[in-house]
Amino acid sequence: MDLGTRLSIIQLELNRKVDMKKLILAVIVLSIGYFAIAKAEDTSVTPQAFVESVASVPGKVGNHLQGEWSEIKDYQAKSWADAKAQWSRLFSKFQAD
Repeated sequence: MDLGTRLSIIQLELNRKVDMKKLILAVIVLSIGYFAIAKAEDTSVTPQAFVESVASVPGKVGNHLQGEWSEIKDYQAKSWADAKAQWSRLFSKFQAD
């Protein structure tokens, strides 16, 4: 076999692997979609429950943002304390000389 034939055989094998990966991915995506639809059909949502869930969204978002804000403030305080300690160690090295 010459080099061109070998390369074409290798290319065909690689194409088969790529096609198989695409097929597997498509099957997984379709399966997830099918099970999501099947699960959604089993649960029934009353109009009152829907309105209550929509009405609770602003409160949930506000609570989430307040939690994130406090976490950010704690992280920034720790970060600034670490930076201050690093600067003081650096200055003490230069002042020792």
